[in-house]
Amino acid sequence: MMNNTEIRNILPHRYPFLLVDRITSIEPDVKAIGIKNVTANEPFFQGHFPDYPIMPGVLIVEAMAQVSGILAYHSGANGKSTYFMSIEKAKFRKPVVPGDQLRLEVNKVQNRKNVWKFSGQAFVDDKLVSEAEFTAMVSDQELENG
Repeated sequence: MMNNTEIRNILPHRYPFLLVDRITSIEPDVKAIGIKNVTANEPFFQGHFPDYPIMPGVLIVEAMAQVSGILAYHSGANGKSTYFMSIEKAKFRKPVVPGDQLRLEVNKVQNRKNVWKFSGQAFVDDKLVSEAEFTAMVSDQELENG
């Protein structure tokens, strides 16, 4: 189990883009489960949508990816950065709104050298709200622009 301070020691993300509040379970090289508490104070709700706030699907996928970064860290990629490469089979089944608690479950599908593939699911009250497969590159170097 990891609290927010421990998560910040691993991930480079910071508010308002750190989208994982807690890790409840880690099984290195297999899976990790994280929590995101969705509050009305989230900055994206100001524009998405003011009269009916819905968490953008791309941020749900980003939250799953952040949990996968923690899983990669605990699976031998500690001290390295994890960069998104692709998202596949993303599905959004139910809106996520203020007051919801997202349970983010990520499984490592495979890794070959520095390319890792994950599958993720997001739940609210044990109901599947989103799922996706995504690929990341794990590197000990920062990416260059251009």
